[in-house]
Amino acid sequence: MHRIGIFYGSSTGNTQHVAKMIGAAWDGESVDVLNVRKADPALLTSFDLIILGTSTWDDGQLQDHWARFIRKLDAAHLEGKKVAIFGLGDQAGFPDQFVNAMAVLDEKARALGAEVLGAWPTEGYTFKKSKAVSNGKFVGLALDQDRQRNLTEERIQRWVAQLKETLGWA
Repeated sequence: MHRIGIFYGSSTGNTQHVAKMIGAAWDGESVDVLNVRKADPALLTSFDLIILGTSTWDDGQLQDHWARFIRKLDAAHLEGKKVAIFGLGDQAGFPDQFVNAMAVLDEKARALGAEVLGAWPTEGYTFKKSKAVSNGKFVGLALDQDRQRNLTEERIQRWVAQLKETLGWA
């Protein structure tokens, strides 16, 4: 059994709900779902896979709790750790900043030596631009609970299956 840690920040409850959905999709694995508002960054190193989740606020910024927690990551020792990212955004309301906060988490994880997995296709979304797009894909799972809530469950199932295959856990 593998240990998975899902670290999320949530202001409205949407990201927390999605974090729990992602946790439930990992049948047969040990999953801890942790709010970064209360989490100890030292816990990150105890997981085989670390999943980071945030929503995007204002002009493309991290969720408030993440904005504070990210400064604590420098001491987390993520060298060689496997990290996946998911983000929530509103592609119609903020088409120029859709899921930009994922890019902040991606950049930080990579700077700390983590291997980021779980790139996700941009097809099926309607937005103008996103800092979270690299090499034609999102750096992680992009979700829009405002406009495409009906696609969330299927996207989560497909993303988790993709991660399992990438990790050789399928």
